[in-house]
Amino acid sequence: MLLKNRLFTPGPTPLLPAAQNAMAAFTAHHRTADFKALYTRVLADMKDFIGTSNDVLVIASSGTGVMEGSVSNLTSRGDRVLVLTAGKFGERWRDLAKAYGCTVDVLEKPYGETFSLDEVRIKLTPETRAVYVQATESSTGARHDVKGIAKLVRANGDDTLLIVDAITGLGTTHFDVDGWGIDVIIGGSQKALMIPPGLAYCAISERAWKRMEAAKNPRYYFDFRKERKAAAKGESAFTPATSLFAALGAALDFIRQMGSGDLAAGRKALVDNAELAAEMTRAGVTALGMKLYASSSGAALTAVSSPAGLDSGKIVKEFRESFSAVVANGQGDMKGKLFRIAHIGYYDFLDTIGILAALEHVLARVTGQNVEYGAAVRAAQEIYARSFAEKSQLVGA
Repeated sequence: MLLKNRLFTPGPTPLLPAAQNAMAAFTAHHRTADFKALYTRVLADMKDFIGTSNDVLVIASSGTGVMEGSVSNLTSRGDRVLVLTAGKFGERWRDLAKAYGCTVDVLEKPYGETFSLDEVRIKLTPETRAVYVQATESSTGARHDVKGIAKLVRANGDDTLLIVDAITGLGTTHFDVDGWGIDVIIGGSQKALMIPPGLAYCAISERAWKRMEAAKNPRYYFDFRKERKAAAKGESAFTPATSLFAALGAALDFIRQMGSGDLAAGRKALVDNAELAAEMTRAGVTALGMKLYASSSGAALTAVSSPAGLDSGKIVKEFRESFSAVVANGQGDMKGKLFRIAHIGYYDFLDTIGILAALEHVLARVTGQNVEYGAAVRAAQEIYARSFAEKSQLVGA
């Protein structure tokens, strides 16, 4: 049987063919008029993709680089910050803040859970200089209430900044960045933008720019002020990843086409696509008697608890060996306890149906138990049919 490699991981995600072609063909030097035109256009389009009027930076790094920059640029040693953590990447915020000498208050919940707004409210103080949180905790699939958290932070005063790691959230979650008052929101190229790893981006509020002038922590490559100054001239502060910028431009054009020429509408369509794929997947998994790991699942990925007594690594291995499909195991302490199926970016109806059909066979093989073939696919089909009917009614109205 032919095996076609397919990624179902929460990053890197499948590459957009048009972006691959653009990346392979691009040869312009980064200090030329051609690249300047591309760079300027991409930065402007990124505002529409994120949904903000704030300045956007795109930097050659992993998402963690811009996470670090969001600590070093906005804090001074001894500053009190609040980290909200319920997974591996929340712990990354905690460790970054400690590395830069901040006084770190932590609101920690078990992996797979999220925070109540009352818990966040209690942790906020007049001395809290910044709040760091994930939009989606991609180690568990849990989605946090960014809108509710933002409301609490804004009520705490302009001296408190809100920084959101939306690396798996952008393109899978609807945000009102400016309306909610998010000061820094962070994304990565290898997620919903459907291109390889290597670019990280962020939108930064005027409150946050003002804070940078007073912040005392050291910074050099990730000095956001340097990047802002260079971007105003259509350049980057340091050598940019030129081919990745070409791919990014192609990806943004594709998303614009999803919105019939409107990039903001395309962004909404991309998020809606992820939401539908996630709902179909959750329905299919549940129909097989499996349990979702997260208490509040986002659309970026579905984390599924492994059946009792079964190492999830066996499920991951069976997907790869039987179908050449790559799903993600748990991370850290969760390794062996769950597996993750992503819905970020370049996934469609057939991808979703296919992975659920494969899951039925994988589950039968690794457990040795009878599986009702078609149960997961049927449940997903019913979700899709209902969604399609509702969309048709909306168009008719």
